[in-house]
Amino acid sequence: MYEAEKAAVLNTALEIKKCGLVSLSGGNVGLRADAGRFLVTPSGMIYEEMTPEDVCLIDEECHVMEGRRKPSSDSEALTYIFRHMPEVGAVIHTHQPWATAAGFAMDEIPECLVTIIDACAAPVRVAPFTPSSAVGMGVLAVEYAGGSRAVILKHHGVITFGADLKEALYAAVYLEEGAKTLMLARMANAVVPPLDPELIAREKAGWETYGQ
Repeated sequence: MYEAEKAAVLNTALEIKKCGLVSLSGGNVGLRADAGRFLVTPSGMIYEEMTPEDVCLIDEECHVMEGRRKPSSDSEALTYIFRHMPEVGAVIHTHQPWATAAGFAMDEIPECLVTIIDACAAPVRVAPFTPSSAVGMGVLAVEYAGGSRAVILKHHGVITFGADLKEALYAAVYLEEGAKTLMLARMANAVVPPLDPELIAREKAGWETYGQ
């Protein structure tokens, strides 16, 4: 079941690896399959060694419904997000360095760059640390989302979400690009002025018609 969706989950995992947002087997990808069931990447597997059949189908209690692998150790956090954010169809967790570094420098990444405005939809807040493989990752992601498609987990990484895998992927990749730009500007002692809310709204409106 869900052959195309499993392939899409794996392709997304390979893309976050290609973009330098994770290394080796770090991070994970989750996709809402149907009511109460989710596809998640397996625990501790290097993405290039995976096949779509390695993607696990789990229920809300993280029981494996289909697949021969152990699901991601963060499955509890992923299913918590899906249960408490019904509008979310996909969740990505990364260890992306620039956004994680920004989480030590500030409590929120503002809408100061078009990439963040477009892909994240709102300022990206920084949540406190919670250990890996704990449901607290999901609890904090929901608590700190605030309308954004991304949350930075201090001392850890990033969680992004979207209506689909593409939306969650764009949030992760463009947050990293924006965080890098912002951190480089701060390192150069540049002043990053806030953008007028009206201009932010105009930028968001343009993103809605972007693409084919």
